[in-house]
Amino acid sequence: MGKKFSKVTTSHWGAFNVFVENDKIIKTEPFEADPAPPQISELVPKAVHHSKRIDQPYVRKGWIDKDPDKLRGDDEYIPLPWEDALDLAAKEITRVKRDFGNGAIFGGSYGWASAGRFHHSQSQLHRFLNSVGGYVSSYASYSTGAAQAIIPHVLGLNFHKITWGEINSWSSIAKHTDNLIIFGGINPKNSQVSMGGSTEHDVAEHFKNFKRLQKNMVSISPQQDDSPKETNWLPIIPGTDMALMLAIAYVLETENLADQMFLDTHSAGYQVFKKYFLGTDGHSAKTPEWASLETGIDASQIRDLARNMASGRTLICVSWSLQRARYGEHPFWMACVLAAMLGQIGLPGGGVGFGYGAIGNVGKTARRMQGPLFEQGQNPISDFIPVSRIADMLLNPGGAYNFNGEQRIYPDIKLVYWCGGNPFHHHQDLNRLISAWQHPETVIVHEPWWTATAQRADIVFPATTQFERSDLGWAKGDPYLFFMPQMIQPVGLSRNDYDIFADLSKKLNCEEQFTHNKSSDEWIRDIYNKFYIEANSNGIKVPNFETLKEKNFERMPIDSDDEDYVPFKNFRDDPVKHSLGTPSGKIEIYSEKIAGFNYEEIPGHPIYNKPLLDPKFPLRLLSPQPHDKLHSQLQAAAEDLQKHAVLVMNPQDAEKRGVSQGNLVKVWNSRGACLASLQIEETIIPGVVSLATGAWFSPSKDGLDISGNPNVLTADLGTSNLGQGSAAHNIEVQVEKYNEN
Repeated sequence: MGKKFSKVTTSHWGAFNVFVENDKIIKTEPFEADPAPPQISELVPKAVHHSKRIDQPYVRKGWIDKDPDKLRGDDEYIPLPWEDALDLAAKEITRVKRDFGNGAIFGGSYGWASAGRFHHSQSQLHRFLNSVGGYVSSYASYSTGAAQAIIPHVLGLNFHKITWGEINSWSSIAKHTDNLIIFGGINPKNSQVSMGGSTEHDVAEHFKNFKRLQKNMVSISPQQDDSPKETNWLPIIPGTDMALMLAIAYVLETENLADQMFLDTHSAGYQVFKKYFLGTDGHSAKTPEWASLETGIDASQIRDLARNMASGRTLICVSWSLQRARYGEHPFWMACVLAAMLGQIGLPGGGVGFGYGAIGNVGKTARRMQGPLFEQGQNPISDFIPVSRIADMLLNPGGAYNFNGEQRIYPDIKLVYWCGGNPFHHHQDLNRLISAWQHPETVIVHEPWWTATAQRADIVFPATTQFERSDLGWAKGDPYLFFMPQMIQPVGLSRNDYDIFADLSKKLNCEEQFTHNKSSDEWIRDIYNKFYIEANSNGIKVPNFETLKEKNFERMPIDSDDEDYVPFKNFRDDPVKHSLGTPSGKIEIYSEKIAGFNYEEIPGHPIYNKPLLDPKFPLRLLSPQPHDKLHSQLQAAAEDLQKHAVLVMNPQDAEKRGVSQGNLVKVWNSRGACLASLQIEETIIPGVVSLATGAWFSPSKDGLDISGNPNVLTADLGTSNLGQGSAAHNIEVQVEKYNEN
């Protein structure tokens, strides 16, 4: 490796310089071309060399002894040589395949383990399991599950196609948008991260520019700092965005501000839906006065907001967070309805956009291209579950559930193989997941650190971090290409996922199918060479492999020549010739297909489902992304700096509870309890508290999570029978000062 050197690598939060001395990462520094580099990388040296690294393979004693009284999460681990651990895993996979079939294997991965294109944990796991006969997979993501279900019904496109394709660029917004109406915030903190990396972080700078251009920017959120300081904050009670949207629709219709011609020619079902919000179908009229009682926003402000939206070019922005709550499909549907009522879909800088600020590359102008790819192969097993329904699956094998118009059956899973991701971080109601996690006969996990998931596995394989192997770095919408050099030797006896799966495939007689007789270095070269040929044939000049390896990184010439691409322009110009992929070919304000599903909570058009409030738990909890790490990655190092997560609370709520800045508080509800350090801020409305995700679940003997993971508190419910997405936000809690005695 050399005694002392520095190289650039990339990550999901972007590029940075890594300094190595005597085979140890000693520090990192920001990438010079990044205008606003995240501080996340500062944790890397401590995390990579942390005492919580897994040093060798382990097996859980209760599993190897077949002791039913020893539960996962409450047992000891026995170290094993690699060969013995691989033998155990291979024999167990063979047994489950023989006795129950591949439909009893669940392939769990969440894809964020590394930004590298080859050592992408999800691709590695899926390719391996496909090589051994297939597995039960998961659909969608915790971030966008409800949106991925509803948007195809309304706009006729895959949700990710809209996120990455049919969306106004920041450049187009600067040139054309008068009103930027932001539901749920656009947070530069969240835009630090993007799948594969965001190299030039510029969201905050865009808002400074918008301010100079005197744009009307309204951030509708319970927290002021959900959006840049240049926006105007309109505080709202969590879970009531639909009420506000319906009242805006009421004003647009009753004051003749809606574009009736566009609605007639480009949408379906408006006349049916109109009866609902006007109150002519037996429901209450969704007036600004009605909405004021629901949202906490003055009726006059609602009227002014609606009139301003109709007075100029308006872009309605909706954060992913809005659909991560019970009935989260509705605000995404309703945002499309409002954009149609304004008649601005298909105009530059107008319409609707999802996910600005949620991840870093949304709104970038770089041309989309296919990057280097490690093919996963074909899965012979067609069965799947919505990704956030894993506890339901494990607790209810053979049980029926509804999903997007289908009645499906949960499979009976005997073996869970998890590689990449930490479900005991991102899943809801972790105490329920603890119970569900006892049901499989075997759990195999690859992990660099002793996370809560690794501590609940039967066979634990120590995996390398991205700094202990070579790879390629590329991200959709990002103009940079990286050769990610191996910085240090593998820590302890850790191995990369590919080598682990290659050894397993040899024992399972599918080595040729998985490896094609190639080493990881040969695969990296091959997938890059394929990318190189395709890119250059499409007129995009990229360096050959050896040049990239020598240079370390390259900024590709893929800045779009057409920065003002207008989403849905063809549809606007000719809705017959360029019809949408919906049954009507138009924007479906009323969907006969959804109505035919007969789901009470989500009929054929958007509705408002009032959030329920239990007086025993009067505070509403938000659980945003952390500012100092990606999900729960690098948490081992973060915990060294701060033991407990931070709970943000309004001064009025703190005074009622007799708690002060910096106090250790207990946050609790009927599902569980955790500790947090109190931060008192005026930037959050009374009655609402905020606890960022990212803490490693660390329950004490009495069940109290000492780290502050909000998913101890969140409800493990689907958003609806339609999307079955994660409903983590807007749940009820109580807070009190914690007495450590």
